[in-house]
Amino acid sequence: MNSLTRFKLSLMMFLEFFIWGAWFVTMGTYLSQALSSEGFQIAAAYSTQSLGAIIAPFIIGLIADRYFAAQRILGFLHIVGAILLFMVARADSFSGFYPYILAYMILYMPTLALVNSVSFRQMNNPSKQFASIRVWGTIGWIVAGLIIGYVMKWETKGLLRDTFYMASGVSAFLGVFSFLLPDTPPQGNTGTKPSLREILGLDALNLLKDKNFLWFFIASILICIPLAFYYQNANMFLNATGIDNAAGIMSFGQVSEVAFMLLLPLFFKRFGLKITLLVGMAAWAVRYLLFAYGDSGQGAWMLLLGILMHGVCYDFFFVSGQIYTDIKAGEKIKSSAQGLITLATYGLGMFIGFWLAGNIYNKFQLADGAHDWRMIWVIPAGIAFVVLLSFALVFKNEKITSEPSQHQV
Repeated sequence: MNSLTRFKLSLMMFLEFFIWGAWFVTMGTYLSQALSSEGFQIAAAYSTQSLGAIIAPFIIGLIADRYFAAQRILGFLHIVGAILLFMVARADSFSGFYPYILAYMILYMPTLALVNSVSFRQMNNPSKQFASIRVWGTIGWIVAGLIIGYVMKWETKGLLRDTFYMASGVSAFLGVFSFLLPDTPPQGNTGTKPSLREILGLDALNLLKDKNFLWFFIASILICIPLAFYYQNANMFLNATGIDNAAGIMSFGQVSEVAFMLLLPLFFKRFGLKITLLVGMAAWAVRYLLFAYGDSGQGAWMLLLGILMHGVCYDFFFVSGQIYTDIKAGEKIKSSAQGLITLATYGLGMFIGFWLAGNIYNKFQLADGAHDWRMIWVIPAGIAFVVLLSFALVFKNEKITSEPSQHQV
């Protein structure tokens, strides 16, 4: 890969995740403060991610894989997305906000697969080259949080509406820039009509005949229920607790993600698949207990530690799970298998989780309008612990021959 191509792909990843991190982390705080939204409305807004994840495979399978170059679809989606984000920022009520954010996420979620597709097609050894490109996406998310929390201080100034304007501008830039990316023409067979089985990726369902993989699949759905509580409530919680520059502080969770990604291959090799997955699940329970009993005073270290545990939470379960799925699938259905897990986690699991989080948020609202945050965090901690215990009892350890570093995504 020449240096110009590497620069273009790195910038593409940086911008892709900068856009998402620019508004997603603080959306709950914005909705509750600026639009006076209640729990179910906040849940509905966050659930647009899940709806987008469910619809994304159809867009990729029907269009990107068969008819148009990936970089052109990427550019088109981000340009339209810029317009939608601009309209989101201008909405003055939740009823005006929701349709635009729903339309935006339906268009944005497919771009996550498209940037991977563009990247992989330029590589002759993705297992060694992709991680150094993908890490710029994490850096983009971190930079967005630092700008919001420390540079512009939009949280403390009550100007979170500007996060959508910033994301809109960057989306427009990425849309135009996408047309300058290396050509990535479709590889699907455009001469035949795709079957429903191909579109839905149903071949991957054969993996569920393996009892061990079935338990992993179910656990992936269930562990994403408590995961949704973090995305939906963490920024609101930190602001309500009195933590300054919450978005900036939360970006250190992505810093830990990079660090633990480097440790994952060593841990995976030393302790194996099952222990690695269990540690990832346990981290969610511990993190939420830290949130439940931490505060902005002497307990501030507990909140910071909970944020820094993001690397263990994400890498040890989700990245390890992607590796496991990749190996179990074999060559023919790798993409369909990863799509199946994405559908289960970001789609079904988090959809349930967002709605449950909204219900719990409403249930523990106090008479003065504040919330019983201890109970809001104890409940997902309990769910994570039950999933952990169940998985430990039913999942049988499997010997994995590939190294995690060969499958980072």
